[in-house]
Amino acid sequence: MPGSAARTFADPYEYQAFTCDAQHRVVVTKAGAYRAKTIRIDLQSVLLRRAWQALPTISHLAIPAGRSAICFSVDPRQTLGVWGGKEIEPGGVFVVHSGGEFFSQADGRASWASLSLSAEALAASVRALVGCDLKLPTVTQVARPPIAAMARLSALHKTAGDIAASTPEILARPEVAEALETELLRAAVGCLIDPASVKEPWTPRLKVMSRFDEFIHANGERPLYITDICKGIGVSERTLRLHCLEHLGVSPHRYLWLRRMHHVHRALTLAQATATTVTAIATDHGFWELGRFAVAYKKLFSESPSATLRRAAGDLPADLAGSALSDLDAGAALLSGD
Repeated sequence: MPGSAARTFADPYEYQAFTCDAQHRVVVTKAGAYRAKTIRIDLQSVLLRRAWQALPTISHLAIPAGRSAICFSVDPRQTLGVWGGKEIEPGGVFVVHSGGEFFSQADGRASWASLSLSAEALAASVRALVGCDLKLPTVTQVARPPIAAMARLSALHKTAGDIAASTPEILARPEVAEALETELLRAAVGCLIDPASVKEPWTPRLKVMSRFDEFIHANGERPLYITDICKGIGVSERTLRLHCLEHLGVSPHRYLWLRRMHHVHRALTLAQATATTVTAIATDHGFWELGRFAVAYKKLFSESPSATLRRAAGDLPADLAGSALSDLDAGAALLSGD
């Protein structure tokens, strides 16, 4: 079940025990008052960690069989330290796979973030998003991802940590956990594999768009994400993106975002203001960055989500009271005939 926890520690033995997805031993190398903080976020298949320590340490970590982890500095401007005998510079990642173990050295300013999941889940995400099989290195590797991909992963990871620290109940909602996990996996795959280097078999674009349309309508108003669709219709994200840009004029990510926004708009127009909240409806549709959601909603619909919720359905113009999805769905219905 999705959830999160934030803890502070004055004892390294308690700190190391909090890392439940790996064997972790910590040795403090200088005198002083030990302080550490960890935020742990458990999504559906992805585990996130953000950690800070106030004294220099040497750690030994061992990853369980069948899991993979990506580690990087919480502060993208700082080095991660020495992991596996190698200095991990700012913007770099340390990747460890099934059964891998290593030592890390950190000074008193060190921080680290990690994303771990089963090797099978990682491989499935790579197949769905990139269209190839993931060739895992033997144990560990040091990588320097593209700047944009690393920035995206760092930003998403930070957002998850901020929510866990301020409003952890949001992360406990399955819809939010699924949405956040999907975006994190996309970012992680982008850090591990360059999609441009992968050669894919050619697929007739009309068939792809027909399957895309059928899949969307078969799932009703359920929030959908790129990984869901790529798995469901059997093409990579890159292929789907090229086809959508040609047929729809927008990326599949943007199209799905618009679909979810219109579902939220319709739910708000039909809801009773005393029976629900904007937060509940937004998070039910996978929006976890509520400030950003409110700004985007107002830009798209020319009013705040709270204003929509306050409006009585009977006072709406007939075209809005009927279905806020009509234009979007009508456009989608034309895909099979393009």
